[in-house]
Amino acid sequence: MDGLSASEGLLMLVVLFGVGSALMVVTLAVTAIRARARLGSRIEKVTHRLEEENPDAPKSGFLRKRNYSSIGIFDRLLRRWLPNPAMLQKRLEKTGKEIVPGEYVLACVLLMVAVAILTAKLFGFPLLLSLSAGVVVGIGLPHLVVNFLISRWERRFTALFPEAIDLIVRGLKSGLPISDSLAAIGHEIGDPVGTEFRRIDEQMRMGQSLDEALQKAVDRIDTAEFKFFVISLAVQQETGGNLTETLENLSDILRRRRQMKMKVRAMSSEARSSAYIIGSLPFLMFAILYLMNAEYAMTLFTDPRGKFLLGAGLCSMGIGAIVMMKMVRFRI
Repeated sequence: MDGLSASEGLLMLVVLFGVGSALMVVTLAVTAIRARARLGSRIEKVTHRLEEENPDAPKSGFLRKRNYSSIGIFDRLLRRWLPNPAMLQKRLEKTGKEIVPGEYVLACVLLMVAVAILTAKLFGFPLLLSLSAGVVVGIGLPHLVVNFLISRWERRFTALFPEAIDLIVRGLKSGLPISDSLAAIGHEIGDPVGTEFRRIDEQMRMGQSLDEALQKAVDRIDTAEFKFFVISLAVQQETGGNLTETLENLSDILRRRRQMKMKVRAMSSEARSSAYIIGSLPFLMFAILYLMNAEYAMTLFTDPRGKFLLGAGLCSMGIGAIVMMKMVRFRI
């Protein structure tokens, strides 16, 4: 009885830790979302006041009403209950995929429910622990997937961007204006660089200035390389100078940055390989034990002490993986 009571106490500690962690994550997320919502509300008030003062001014493209879901009722629910769907949509647009907030939220909810049911039925976890696992996985996994898509899109953009700058340089040397050189990138350079510069060209054809079109592009393309490019153009327009030489130097700098990143990745490949191998060993050993003696291996999921050890092991492995990723990741 004492051993069982101790096991129940340890299990209760795990449940409380999971619930506390989930509540802390949700609280921090709600606080950040509310701060962004207040900022968005202030921007809307200022925009509304400017529209009242200048009723004949053209409407900006970002003020158009957007559909956050193809389902009308779900779209209205998102507009009412989601704190800042525009911010979520802006983040999803950076993936380069046509993902609407409604699909993203629906996937999160379905994943939460699926994980909660699976952990409760298969592993016999208590209700609170199953709900905590569902919330953590339902929010964290889609967030990680979106981060992966954004990172992949940014890598592709960064790899092709120096070629786009070289094309601008050749256009300027041949006598073309900067606007025509930017338009040529949309037809000559592959995606995603070509797509973004086509959007810039379309915005300029609709009457926006080069600075306005580039500033909107910066909101979509959150990379240091593109910001360097926009700053170079802005400084050249204000101070003058040889734009061709400036862009040639920028192209050379971007290529050197890419070479340095690849060198750092190559030097840290041993540490990353070790992390993958060490991290996969517990799962491989469990699979071998399960094939040899399934009843013995499943004790880890049926006994309360095994559940506690399983949770503690997964937490420690997760912390170790995060620390190792931070150690091998460098900002250049």
